[in-house]
Amino acid sequence: MATIVQKIKEIEDEMVMFTQKNKATSYHLGQLKAKLAKLRRDLISPSGGGGGGAGGIGFDVARTGVASVGFVGFPSVGKSTLMSKLTGTHSEVSEIDFTTLTTVPGTLKVHGAPIQILDLPGIIEGANDGRGRGLARTCNLIFIVLDVLKPLGDKKIIQGELEAFGIRLNKKPPAITVRKKDKGGIAITNTVPLTNIDHDEIKAILSEYKLSNADVTIREPNCTSDDLVDVIEGNRVYIPAIYIDAISIEELDLLYKIPHSVPISSKEWLNVDELIEKMWEALQLVRVYTKPRGQSPDYSAPVVLRHGKCTIDDFCNAIHKEIAKQLKYAVVWGSSAKHARGQKVGLDHVLEDEDVVHIVKR
Repeated sequence: MATIVQKIKEIEDEMVMFTQKNKATSYHLGQLKAKLAKLRRDLISPSGGGGGGAGGIGFDVARTGVASVGFVGFPSVGKSTLMSKLTGTHSEVSEIDFTTLTTVPGTLKVHGAPIQILDLPGIIEGANDGRGRGLARTCNLIFIVLDVLKPLGDKKIIQGELEAFGIRLNKKPPAITVRKKDKGGIAITNTVPLTNIDHDEIKAILSEYKLSNADVTIREPNCTSDDLVDVIEGNRVYIPAIYIDAISIEELDLLYKIPHSVPISSKEWLNVDELIEKMWEALQLVRVYTKPRGQSPDYSAPVVLRHGKCTIDDFCNAIHKEIAKQLKYAVVWGSSAKHARGQKVGLDHVLEDEDVVHIVKR
């Protein structure tokens, strides 16, 4: 009996045969893409106990810090060297492939915020064993370390390996909704032109998922069948990524042309400051400083919140869950305040980076 990996390979080989897409092939191609997605889902979360994306010795890592950043790349591209120098954590370094076989955690403090850094096992192209990919799905940011001799080739392969495990890099969830209903068949509405998918392909994908009654609304420009499958599957994670190229000075100009790329030299410790700043920007963290009554603000230990979850209520809960219940009002100084002298606010007020907050209890 064919394994999941073998079935995936068979479908991928069959899809390659469809060099030209037309009305006669679009329905079948839609079915193949849906079948492929369902098989890959089994790799992400298999029904059995073994072989999963996050399981195995060394993959159950306790979460620390305010955000986590995972290092991903092929073996022996410099992940462990950079990890060790950034965090002071020993991650075994060797020129021999497959040195890092388990996930190694460390911590890097940036602007007062502790960031967990994870050196994930080196990716082996086509291995499909999920080594480290499951943990990558939980990261807030992924550093992809490329081989400077073949950066574009590595980038394409690694992105494909991560996408096979439901990870979408530097993308937002597509503006597509699929609403199941009891009757009425399939109704397709699009507010943008369908340039990469047609109604037959949409219906084929829905059929493979046994959706015979559904309303499909597409607002995503240049929507593809992969976008539709992602929405139906519902288990995709959308994570920002930064591509790191371990390089010499002469190669800087060439590698800067790769989108989301930061060329560095671990050996010479060149351009690492820019990498850390890019990481900070991508994580979208918000530092908030406390101001005790009658005292100056405490700038040594900020309360670090995430963008989109940075209200006064979130701030209070980050300190202690009872504080929000006891709050009378808060006084805020900084970018989010209307007045330089401070603004009196309630729990719904949205804070910005480096605001100062004084809590007044009932």
